[in-house]
This record gives sequence, structure tokens and C-alpha cells, in this order.
Amino acid sequence: MSKIYREITPLTSNDCFMVFARTKSKFDFPLHYHEEFELNFIENADGAKRVVGDNIEIISSYELVLVGSNVPHGWFSHESISENINEITIQFHRDLFDEKFLKRNQMSFIRSMLERSARGISFSQETIQAIKPRLIGLTQTNGFCSVMELMSILHDLSVSRNMKTLTTLTFANENATYDSRRIEKAFVYMRNNYDKEISLEDIAKIVNMTVVSFSRFIKKRTGKTFIDSLNDIRLGHASRLLIDTRQSIAEISFKCGYNNLSYFNRIFKKKHGCTPKEFRENYSGTRTFV
Repeated sequence: MSKIYREITPLTSNDCFMVFARTKSKFDFPLHYHEEFELNFIENADGAKRVVGDNIEIISSYELVLVGSNVPHGWFSHESISENINEITIQFHRDLFDEKFLKRNQMSFIRSMLERSARGISFSQETIQAIKPRLIGLTQTNGFCSVMELMSILHDLSVSRNMKTLTTLTFANENATYDSRRIEKAFVYMRNNYDKEISLEDIAKIVNMTVVSFSRFIKKRTGKTFIDSLNDIRLGHASRLLIDTRQSIAEISFKCGYNNLSYFNRIFKKKHGCTPKEFRENYSGTRTFV
């Protein structure tokens, strides 16, 4: 993380939030992170590349993403970019909502969304079209009413449908919960031993189930197979090593439990849409040392 640009935002301790509206022809700000939460709306940037954590995607004409505290992120000119990219960026402090306040029943959806933003959230096109006029309106208001409107916008986003989490759990150093002691026990073992050879038989024995039963059980509870779950953990660690170290791709492959480099390259590309080498270049090409 120290090799990625740390942005000092213009927010002061006396501000609730700041909103920036600008029109530009390209993206030229380096990959960065900051303590503040950020809600970023982008229009007319079809073909630009978005990087949030270990997620890299080409965006469409409309984009709305919520990025949590200290999550590396950035947008970059990639293919055909419009001469009139419209961008509205809202940054607000981590403590805009008091911790006790967030625990109130009426704040449960916002609390859940802010927690989830530690992995980055992109919102659906339908949600963007509904929220866009209000974001524009927010740039034209100030004072108490603007704070209330921001809270209202965040609430409506928190209950919107089809929001998508971007960064993997492992990259974000988070653990999912599945309301199952057996699943939790299986994931603890995989997280602690991802660099070793792990078989379905090993995990089934640990949770005291037959191989067939556990295979069905993990798919039902998580929506993923055992091997997909294990690969998610391993690839999250691999992504972090590609960014934070100068170890060779072969070394990283071995350290993350892959003895076959070709297989590692193949499943990494399937997960991220690029090879490990390209993934590292995406970061190193925009990295600023401070």
C-alpha cells in the first residue's frame, strides 16, 4: 500500500463532506487511496478502465462507485474516450456517521453498505439514472440541507438493487460469514493453509462430512464449489503480492499454492480478465512513490 499514492484530500475536520464537479477529456490522476469514503459518478467515459483493489474493469457510459476508506482506486483512459467526461466526486469523513448512530435500526442499510464499501461497490445503471439528478443537485446546494440530502442519497443507494461488490475478500483482508460452523471451519483452514496442497478430501475430513456431502454443502451455502472458493483465497493473496512485492510471477504462484505456472496464469486471467504480468503492469504503470 505504501507504494501507491496516498491522497491528502481537501476535507478539513470542520467539513461534513465535499463535492467536486468537473468536465475533462481524460483521466490522469494516479492510482491512490485516502481515509475518506468516496462516491464517484462518471458520465461519457465509455471504454475507460477502472481499478478498485484487485478488480480491473472497462466501464460503460455511466458509472457510480462507492469506495471505502484506504481502498486503492483509480480511473484511467483506455480506449475511445469522450472529450466531455462529466465527473462528480463526493468525499466524506469516516466519522460522518457516529458509530453509535450507525447501530440504530433505521441506519442498518447504510451501515451495511459502508462496511461493504471496504471492497468497493458499483451500482446498477437503473440506480445511476435515478440518482444522477440528485447528485447534480447536490453540487448546487450547501449547508444543512445538503447534508440531509447526502444522507438521503446514501440511504437510497443502500437499499438499491443489483449493487456489485468489486474487490475480493482476501485482497480486502475480510472474512465472509455463512452462518455455519462447518463452513467457517473449512474457510479458516483454507485461509491458514492456502500455500499448501489442499484436497476436497482433506476439508471434508476436517468438518466430519463425506466428500460428496461436503461438496454439495459448500456449493449450497456459498454459491461456489470448493475449488472456486480455494482459488478465490489464493488469487486474493497473489494479487496482493503482485502489487506489494517484486517477486517473480513463478515465485508468487508457488507461494500461493500453485505448483503449475500455466494453470496459475490461466485461472488468474479467468478471474481478473488479464494475466498476472498485465495485472502488475496495470498497477506499476500508474504507481507514484511518496
